[in-house]
This record gives sequence, C-alpha cells and structure tokens, in this order.
Amino acid sequence: MTTKNLFDLSGKVALVTGASRGIGESIARTLAHYGAHVIVSSRKIDGCEKVASGIRDEGGSAEAYACHIGEMDQIEAIWDHIGKEHGKLDILVNNAAANPYFGPIEDTDVAAYQKTVDVNIRGYFFMCARGAQMMKKNGGGSIVNVASVNGVNPGHFQGIYSVTKAAVISMTKSFAMELGQQNVRVNALLPGLTDTKFASALTTNDAIKKQAMAHIPMKRVADPDEMAGTVLYLVSNASSYTTGACINVDGGYLTV
Repeated sequence: MTTKNLFDLSGKVALVTGASRGIGESIARTLAHYGAHVIVSSRKIDGCEKVASGIRDEGGSAEAYACHIGEMDQIEAIWDHIGKEHGKLDILVNNAAANPYFGPIEDTDVAAYQKTVDVNIRGYFFMCARGAQMMKKNGGGSIVNVASVNGVNPGHFQGIYSVTKAAVISMTKSFAMELGQQNVRVNALLPGLTDTKFASALTTNDAIKKQAMAHIPMKRVADPDEMAGTVLYLVSNASSYTTGACINVDGGYLTV
C-alpha cells in the first residue's frame, strides 16, 4: 500500500467542530484536501460558510452547519442533519472548546465554570457518544478529540480549562476501550501553544509568552497548520491500529 493510499479520505464524511478559524479551520481544509467531504461547524454560520466556501473554491467538498456543542438540543440537531443528509459519518473531530476565564483558580465564578464544563466535557462526551452510535451502524469510523497539553500539566491561570482538558484525555481512553471491537477508533491531539485567537491571551502577553518559551525546546509558537497533519494521520488508514492514543504536538513542551 502506498503512502498516498494510506492518507486517502475519498468517500469519507467528516465533521469538524470549532472549524471557523484556527486549528479547526486548518483541520477542515486538510481533510478536504485529502478527499473527505467536510461538515464545517461552529457556533456561527457565517464563519463556517466562509471556510466551507474556501474549501469548495479550492476544489474540495464542504458544507457549513452551525452547532454550539454547549447546547444539547443543537448537538441532537446536527446528528439528525447528518443522518438525514449523509446517512453516515466516518470522521469526527471534536475541536470546539470554551475558555472564558483567565485568572486565579480559586476566583473562578460559577458561570465560567459551567460554560467551560458544558462545552469541554458534556459537549465532547455526547458528540463522541452520538458519533459512536452512527459509526457502529456503518462499520466503524474515527474520532479525534482535541485536548491540550494543559490536560497533562495545568496551565497557570487556566484552572478549570485545564481540568476539563484532563477529562477529555480520560474520556478519549474510555471511549477507545469500549469501542475497539466496534471498529471505532478514538484518539486525542494535545496541542501546545498555538498562534490562534483562542490562545491570544497567552501569545499576545509578552511576559507570559517569554515564560512559555522557556519551557518549549523548539522556542516558538506553533502555527495552526502544524496540528492538522497529526489529525490526518489519526483519521486515516495510516493509523488503523491506533486507538486510545493521546499525541502531544507541542514543540517538546511536555519533555521539559
């Protein structure tokens, strides 16, 4: 089997959440480039349609569908849409996340706590559950949860976010363990510091950025495109015997 065939996603239907910008957008564009039909999803339809339109302009196949994974009714709606329009889903990338609070962990208010948990834990869990149900009916599939290095080493002033990302890592392993015999593979990407709007509180603060660089052997911030290749590997036949893996893409951060 050639390398090209290993990564070929032709005929696959993929859903990428949080895909209107940043890491999610890069993942969506990459999966489309390798042949998948990509459902580009995030909270606001305009951002989704911009990415989907760009994919189509480049010869790829994509559609936009707005879904806030912090809302259970919207989770049910997107799976209903996928079932009616496509009848299957081969690839699910859970990338949408919330991080509304940056500050001392003991000062976290209930609203910030609840929003972070609703999206990053409950949202991921039920997206995985619904995805697994559909994939099992169609012979299998691949789920990738975008966690964070903060799920291993908590980020300063990112307490509840770090807690939820640790939960995503545990969740990934739990789903992988139970779904292995169903041909549904579940893995996680753990990005390090990446140049996105989501991480701007870190990347635009010189003091915080300098502190972060001291712990990154490669001494630079990642580009969102540098996350997409690992996801391509995890959803393709190249990783056919890989499940329950949590892969660090962090410039060496977790080695220090």
